[in-house]
Amino acid sequence: MNRNRLGAGIALVFALGLAGAVAAANHESTTHVHTTQPAAHPGATPSTGDSPSTVTPTIVPSTVAPTTTSTIPHDPAHDFVLTHVATINGDISPKSVDATGTGLVFAQNMMYRHTMTVYNADTASLVKTIPDSVDLAQFGITGHPGVSRGAPVEAAVDHVHKYMFATNYSMYGENFGPEGSDNCTGPGGLSPSYVYRVSLKTLTIDAVGQVGMVPKYVAVTPDDRYVLVSNWCSYDLSVLDYNTLHEVRRIHLGTYPRGIAIDGTKQVAYVAVMGSFDVARVDLRTFALTYFRGVGNSPRHLVLSQDGSRLFVTLNGDNRVVAVDTGTGQVVARTATGTQPRSMAISSDGRALYVVNYASNTVSVLKASDLSVVSNFAVPDHPIGIAYEPIHHRVWVACYSGAILVYDA
Repeated sequence: MNRNRLGAGIALVFALGLAGAVAAANHESTTHVHTTQPAAHPGATPSTGDSPSTVTPTIVPSTVAPTTTSTIPHDPAHDFVLTHVATINGDISPKSVDATGTGLVFAQNMMYRHTMTVYNADTASLVKTIPDSVDLAQFGITGHPGVSRGAPVEAAVDHVHKYMFATNYSMYGENFGPEGSDNCTGPGGLSPSYVYRVSLKTLTIDAVGQVGMVPKYVAVTPDDRYVLVSNWCSYDLSVLDYNTLHEVRRIHLGTYPRGIAIDGTKQVAYVAVMGSFDVARVDLRTFALTYFRGVGNSPRHLVLSQDGSRLFVTLNGDNRVVAVDTGTGQVVARTATGTQPRSMAISSDGRALYVVNYASNTVSVLKASDLSVVSNFAVPDHPIGIAYEPIHHRVWVACYSGAILVYDA
């Protein structure tokens, strides 16, 4: 795809501006990839002569995952422009999207889809649909005979690019309690849930680990020692052994913990406590707990700067993104993006932030240096997940309404 934005191209971009909208996603019984000619600005609706064409997806065998790890030399934040290159529809309602760094991108679909869908990062075509059905007895877990089903919500890859770990909002099957709920109520209480481990070689679930009630976010420590899971309805953090997925520690955090960011150098995990104004700080050597207080209303998602000096936080209740100095815990910058900013991603050079605004149906592009807004552009209803794919330097946006959009960055 043409990445040349020099000379007249740059002039054209700024002349046209950053307006426009992405066409609403169409629900289809099979997955289709709609490719477009590179647009002059993010989210631009193609002219009649450049309307999207439906192409047959290139299917990669499910047992052979792409293994490319070298990245294309590129400066993602050269001009902070996103160019729409593909829209993925089908039997999906993506809750989140995550890049593995190996040429694959995972989407975790809403709980009643009971699937994760895996895509080729180069072609944006479907590689495999992974059902969330498991026989827990095969993993040494008793009390739930027969097939159990999950509800994948978030995922994270390890740093040796061997596994993807996915949380399940709720479990369904024999001897599981009421369905998981964001308000954390139910007759008899909610059941603990499980994390699935998916092999990137076979794209199958090969291990499970028990966590708390209604687990949301998951992250893997940079040394691949622990898998951390925020349990929304248990008000705590599960610390799992990476190799066994056995829980080695449970840390109480407060109401509705969600996003996690990990500083491997400082051996610190930051956790957004969404039912508060605070971000928890967990020392991964001692498991001592402290807080950055008063960060803002309903902190949801966290991203660290490359040097670890700034923690970027989406504030779902304030409709803001803030930057927190990790040395002092003080907010040093803030900006308005849209209504209910949810997830966030950072470019590989650390200079651009990409934010999805759930209720505004927009994506915001920010400069990480000062949180200035470079652009806002429209996407289909309820954008909720976003990921930066580092090999091809692309931004993937998951819209709950049934579409995944792919942009060159």
